[in-house]
Amino acid sequence: MKGHMNTDIGEILIDNEVLAQYAGASAVECFGVVGMASINMKDGIVKLLKRDNLSHGVNVTIDNNKITIDLHIIVSYGVSISAVADNLISNVKYNVEEFSGIEVEKINIFVEGVRVID
Repeated sequence: MKGHMNTDIGEILIDNEVLAQYAGASAVECFGVVGMASINMKDGIVKLLKRDNLSHGVNVTIDNNKITIDLHIIVSYGVSISAVADNLISNVKYNVEEFSGIEVEKINIFVEGVRVID
């Protein structure tokens, strides 16, 4: 299902992939987030995604025109995961709601790995 809004001059539909790309871009801007993660289900290997594949670490579902976002992230070594998660939820929720005009009901964060950053 796509996000939709009715306006005076017509209907606006927003594809889930667009919302996923926007959420992924917002997520990697947050302090402590190294990047988005992709998991190979066959062998369980976690891979850090390049900037052009950010949406692969994001799953967006829309139900009753409310957005749920799953973020699969890799965090920096030494950061407080709870502080990073709080900041991530706040930033992504604000950015996606401002961008789309649709309420973000829930954000689930899956920490898939830790990386040491120089």
